[in-house]
Amino acid sequence: MNFDSADAITIAAAVREGKVSAVEVTKAALAQIAARDNQLNCFTAVTAETALTDAARIDREIAQGNHPGTLAGVPFAVKNLFDITGLTTLAGSKINAENPVASQDATAVAKLKQAGAVLVGALNMDEYAYGFVTENSHYGATHNPHDLQRVAGGSSGGSAAAVAAGLVPLTLGSDTNGSIRVPAALCGVFGLKPTYGRLSRAGVALFSSSFDHIGPFARSVQDIATVFDLLQGEDDRDPICTKRPPELVLSQLKQDISNIRIAIAADYFTKGAEPEALAAVQKVADAIEVTEYVTIPEAHRARAAAFVITASEGANLHLEKLQSRPQDFDSATRDRFLAGALIPNSWYLQAQRFRKWYRDRVREVFQNVDVILAPTTPISAPLIGQQTMILDGEEILVRPHLGLFTQPLSFIGLPVLSVPIQRQNALPLGVQLIAAPYNEALILRVAAMLESRGIVSAPVIFNALN
Repeated sequence: MNFDSADAITIAAAVREGKVSAVEVTKAALAQIAARDNQLNCFTAVTAETALTDAARIDREIAQGNHPGTLAGVPFAVKNLFDITGLTTLAGSKINAENPVASQDATAVAKLKQAGAVLVGALNMDEYAYGFVTENSHYGATHNPHDLQRVAGGSSGGSAAAVAAGLVPLTLGSDTNGSIRVPAALCGVFGLKPTYGRLSRAGVALFSSSFDHIGPFARSVQDIATVFDLLQGEDDRDPICTKRPPELVLSQLKQDISNIRIAIAADYFTKGAEPEALAAVQKVADAIEVTEYVTIPEAHRARAAAFVITASEGANLHLEKLQSRPQDFDSATRDRFLAGALIPNSWYLQAQRFRKWYRDRVREVFQNVDVILAPTTPISAPLIGQQTMILDGEEILVRPHLGLFTQPLSFIGLPVLSVPIQRQNALPLGVQLIAAPYNEALILRVAAMLESRGIVSAPVIFNALN
């Protein structure tokens, strides 16, 4: 079996059936990381010893006739803001490196381990999850597997690039304003931001509590659905985590989508993008015969309000260290936090009031449509270090504008899946499938149909690494 290109479900089935051992799979993943991550810089820590111990335990379980779990022997890694027992939770920060090691795993990490998955390490990110590029001044930039001169996106860049390059089939990341969807699009993989509060954030270093989500990256819709199902469920350790009963989606993937009302996001979501980004949306729409358009009102104001709230909440969280150790921050992160600390309280309150109004307007939109299509990013992956780009004849900053189409959706916690559009001799792009809260099943069903028709796919990328 070619472990680096197989999806998680295929690997787990092979392990359970005795076709390959969990230790063999784990050793293969560790070998791939050792051989290729020096070019990519996805990992900030590799947990080889504990991974091999966990894999050996799974093999013993199988030998004894016990069920080893849905993800038996599947290697996975997590953004380095998830607590991992025995490791210091960096959150991309130099300051956090001085903290004690975590005494227990984050809830999401523990659940995947309970399902038989084998944790092999922690992944690079923008400092404190404040960024869209994963150019970290402390731990280096993560490189895009499609072109090593380009960014992987962020802030979960290590998570997306590790999956795209075949180092591991599954990773976890976090999304505040687009930090799962942007790197998923730029690296050409699937990335799910579930409904706000749907999955537990316990044991995760937060950036902006009223925005932060966690979610998976993978190379197949089936893997995304499997991880989402495993991670659902209330958690007293996270007061935001919903008490709503889990709704398992894996069994729904093959259901007909003809009764799902789908439309293309108009107005705001058709401006300020390269033609190729809009063409990616049209490709998806044509494949499933979508011709209707819908307007999400005041999306530009939602993005502006999202900037205000996240900057304010992030700055407040790190205010003491901003005052005592400003020199130890990544300069880009520090400057944005300092700006956030200067935002008047009245602006923050006004942004929150607008948030409620906007949520009500979008709820009205979803009375007439079930799934909305929109670009994930306005461009494909920019070069590492690139500061500006030209869109619509205007020179604008790269970093903030990578989240142009993701921020208005995080703002009210909608579930969104970025699906990868592969293009011959060109960098990948992403298309967002957006639904009303708690309708992850709808977007995953649409994604599964697109995947079955070859419209969206996430093959392992070798070319740039050979």
